[in-house]
Amino acid sequence: MTSDRTVDLGFARLDVDRAARTGTPEVVYAAGKTPAQTVACLAGLLEGGAGSAWATRVDGDTATAIRDRWPDAVIDEEARCAVVGALPEPVGEVLVLTAGTSDGPVAAEVAATLAACGVGCRRVDDVGVAGVHRVLAVAPDLAAADAVVVVAGMDGALPSVVAGLTDRLVVAVPTSVGYGAAFGGLAALLTMLTACAPGVLVVNIDNGFGAGVAAARIARSAQR
Repeated sequence: MTSDRTVDLGFARLDVDRAARTGTPEVVYAAGKTPAQTVACLAGLLEGGAGSAWATRVDGDTATAIRDRWPDAVIDEEARCAVVGALPEPVGEVLVLTAGTSDGPVAAEVAATLAACGVGCRRVDDVGVAGVHRVLAVAPDLAAADAVVVVAGMDGALPSVVAGLTDRLVVAVPTSVGYGAAFGGLAALLTMLTACAPGVLVVNIDNGFGAGVAAARIARSAQR
C-alpha cells in the first residue's frame, strides 16, 4: 500500500511517506535554500514522523542554524551533510574508493549518505590508476563488500579497473577534479559511461548522494 502524505510549508511540500514507498526518505537539498528554510524542512520531516532527517550540500551558515535548533545534530563538514535524530544501526558494508585525495569531499558525501541510510561503509582513499598497484592491493577487500563505490576525477579510469577485479556492482562517481581538459568532470563522466568493463553504474558529476543511495539499496537487498 502506498501513501501520499505531504507537509505543506508554503515554500516546500515535504513527501513524508517517501521512505515507506522507496526505502529512502526525502532528503533536504540545502543548496539554494536559506538556512531558515532548511531548518523548517528538517523540522517538518521530523514532525511528520521521521526518526531522523538529513540535509545535503549544507554550507557554514546553514550548519550553524541547524546546530542552534538541534545542538546534538551530526554535522559532517567535509561531506556538507547534516543529520538530526538517531542514525539507524548499520547493516552490510559498502567499500568506497577514491582515486585521489582531492576526491575526498564527494566520497565523504557517499559515506554520510550510507550512514544515514543505515548501511556500513569502509573507505579507502588514493588508489588511483597512476599507481595501479595501490588498487590491486585492496582487491581482496572487494569480495567482502556488498557493493563498491568508486569516486574519481581527471581521466576517470579507476571504475573500469575495479570492475575488472570483482563481481560486485560498481557505482562510479565522476568528480569535477582535474585540469582544463577535464571540463569540470565531463571527461571522467564520459570515460565511465564508456567503461570497457561491464557492471559499472554511473551517476552524475559530484553526485555522492545519488551514489550512496544506490549502493545502500544494493547492500540492503544483499543482506535480505
